[in-house]
Amino acid sequence: MSTRTPNGLDKLGLKDIKDVYYNLSYDELQAHEINRGECKISTSGTAMCDTGIFTGRSPKDKYFVDQPPSNEHIAWGDVNRPIKKEIYEELFELTKNQLSGKNIYVMDVFTGASKESRRSIRFVTEVAWQAHFVKNMFIRPTEEELENFEPDFTVYNACKTVDEKYKEHGLNSDVFVVFNIEENISIIGGTWYGGEMKKGIFSMMNYWLPLEGKLSMHCSANVGKEGDVCLFFGLSGTGKTTLSTDPNRALIGDDEHGWDDNGVFNFEGGCYAKVINLDPKSEPEIYGAITKDALLENVVADENGNVDYADDSKTENTRVSYPIEHIKNHKDNLQAGHPKNIIFLTADAFGVLPPVSKLTKEQAMYYFLSGYTAKVAGTERGITEPVATFSACFGEAFLPLHPTVYAELLGKKIDEHGVNVYLVNTGWTGGPYGVGKRMSIKDTRACIDGILNGSINDAEFETLPTFNLQIPKALDGVQDNTVLNPRNTWSDKAEYDASLAKLAKMFQENFHRYDDKGGEFDFASAGPQL
Repeated sequence: MSTRTPNGLDKLGLKDIKDVYYNLSYDELQAHEINRGECKISTSGTAMCDTGIFTGRSPKDKYFVDQPPSNEHIAWGDVNRPIKKEIYEELFELTKNQLSGKNIYVMDVFTGASKESRRSIRFVTEVAWQAHFVKNMFIRPTEEELENFEPDFTVYNACKTVDEKYKEHGLNSDVFVVFNIEENISIIGGTWYGGEMKKGIFSMMNYWLPLEGKLSMHCSANVGKEGDVCLFFGLSGTGKTTLSTDPNRALIGDDEHGWDDNGVFNFEGGCYAKVINLDPKSEPEIYGAITKDALLENVVADENGNVDYADDSKTENTRVSYPIEHIKNHKDNLQAGHPKNIIFLTADAFGVLPPVSKLTKEQAMYYFLSGYTAKVAGTERGITEPVATFSACFGEAFLPLHPTVYAELLGKKIDEHGVNVYLVNTGWTGGPYGVGKRMSIKDTRACIDGILNGSINDAEFETLPTFNLQIPKALDGVQDNTVLNPRNTWSDKAEYDASLAKLAKMFQENFHRYDDKGGEFDFASAGPQL
């Protein structure tokens, strides 16, 4: 166990702290998890924890303190809710009281592999597996870096307390996830879900970096042997982790990245993959990463530790976090150059969009600002089956600033570096959800391969009506090329045409939110036309 005391421990404001477990090793964390009854061990040596009643994020319980100067930059609304400073201060006292007089785990880590852009983050919790989660998901400092570590931002995770006065405070529930940008503090209460810590810091990077002229992105990234970088944008469940984990390409990261003048860099030091119905044949890299030091969430296992990945009795949002080193073919420094290709992943629950289409620059901006996909069961509270949604920049839930801030940065970089952009549907084919079937991973990978090796550029293209998307007529590796045009897969063509028009109208109605942003973001003509 590290005998070092964290720098600035007295600044936390906690009273009568007992033992401080500082940046424990994986072996030490696993011993704590077992001895405290927090985790059991699977047959692969992986710790298994339950996250309680919250098996996904609680987005309606996220708040930013309403104070200058940050309140002048934040895009207030359903995603970014304001909270009065005096209420935050009450909740901060509640948080500190919960963590006082306890044994605490302190994890000092980095977010951002680029030294020019990274932030130093301190996490404080009383739960061992949450410290384990942080160790997996963030960039682990060296012993030398810890000697002079000073946090830029501190997260207090008091998951064992709740806000009993939430109605008086005018809040959504007794759960709270609050960010005080000016004081560089975040507090968490009432939810044990580890993803709140991960996405909370992502939200902060989405605040800090664009104000420095750097693009922050909800995407995965990998790089080929020739140095060609590809970005995969998409919400949870669309395939970012699965499709970017490729034995022939080095993984930069699976979820959160920045893009500055030097290229692309990972925010994180690990991966967070869904494991429901995990198949070692179709996802061998992820399956192989579930070994000692990884952390499984909410899976079902027998008394011997054999995991049943098909069992969704706890949640469909079963997950594993693991250090990126568990992926054998990863980029050591978690950085690479500027992208050659960008792929927007969407899970189209209507079964209308093609498996792959090539976008113009204007279409790229339109689909980036639209961020169409389907929320997949279990990712958020109350979502039990796929629901069509529009999430700007494929991650609006994590964007403190207006979506056009990120779009403007993306457009400049697409122009500057001549990036190719594609839309890939990993959702339904042959009909909508409940009628059709999910696109096969094999066909999706064939589409991705065609993009990465450039063979898609040699294909003959046809135009999808209404959406005006360019779709290839044939691609190597696709089992049946008729699937490339979604209309071919529907038995009732008239029903397909009606669904196409219905989805087009939804796109148009959603994009009216940008009507007041002037000519710079007038990309409506690049979208579907009825």
